[in-house]
Amino acid sequence: MKRILLTIEYDGTNYCGWQKQPDQKTIQGEIEESIYKSIGEKVELFGSGRTDAGVHALSQTAHFDLNVQVPISKLAYIINNALPDDIVIKKAEEVDSDFHARFSLKKKIYLYKIYNNPEKNAFLSKTSAWVREELDISKMKEGAALLVGEHDFKGLCSSKTCTLNFIRTIYEINIFRQEDFVYVEVVGNGFLYNMVRIIVGTLVDFALDKISLNDIKIAVEEGERSKAGHTMPPNGLYLKETIY
Repeated sequence: MKRILLTIEYDGTNYCGWQKQPDQKTIQGEIEESIYKSIGEKVELFGSGRTDAGVHALSQTAHFDLNVQVPISKLAYIINNALPDDIVIKKAEEVDSDFHARFSLKKKIYLYKIYNNPEKNAFLSKTSAWVREELDISKMKEGAALLVGEHDFKGLCSSKTCTLNFIRTIYEINIFRQEDFVYVEVVGNGFLYNMVRIIVGTLVDFALDKISLNDIKIAVEEGERSKAGHTMPPNGLYLKETIY
C-alpha cells in the first residue's frame, strides 16, 4: 500500500463544496469517482480542509491510500482523463504512511479576489467579488493589523461554526491592488467556518466607513459577531496554498 498526496486545482462554481454529500455534486465526490473509473479502486480522500460551495482552489491537497500497482509519475494524468475540465490534479506524489493532509498541515494560505470598479463585469462574476465603491487599501491594512496574531475568532466566523475552540493564529494579511483588482491574502494555522470571508468583509466595511476600528477591536476581544463586517460571497475566495 502506498499513501498518495494529490495537489488539486478547481473552479468551485458548479459544486456544493469540497466535502462529499449524498445526492450532491462535490469536489471530493468527483475525484473519488474518477479514481475508481480510471484505476478500478474505491478510495477515500482526506483533504487539507473543506471549501464551501462556490469556493475555488489553486492548490488544495488531499491524500488517499493506493493498493493497486500504478506508476505514480503517471497517476495525475490518468485521473485527469476521467475528471471534468473544472477539476485538475496538478501533482500526485507518494508520501510517508503517517502523513495526513489535514493533521500534518502547518499553514494554509487563502486569497480573496475583489473586482473594484464602478461597472459590473459579467465575465468576472464567478471568479471574483464585485465592490463598486473605491476601496481604501491603507484603511484595509490598518484594520488587518488588529487581526494578525493569536486570537479568539468567535466574532469573525459563522454562527454555524461547530467547535469549542475558536483560537486561531493569523501570521499575516497581505493586501494589494493590481489595476481594478484588490487582493487580500490571509496566512494562518487554521480557519473557522466562513472566517476568511468575514475577515475580508470586515476590512471592506471598514474601508467604506460602515464600521469603525473600535468595532473590529470589540469583534476580536469580545467575540461580538455583530460588530464585524458582512460575509463576502464565496466566488472571490481561493485556497491558494497548503504548507506542510
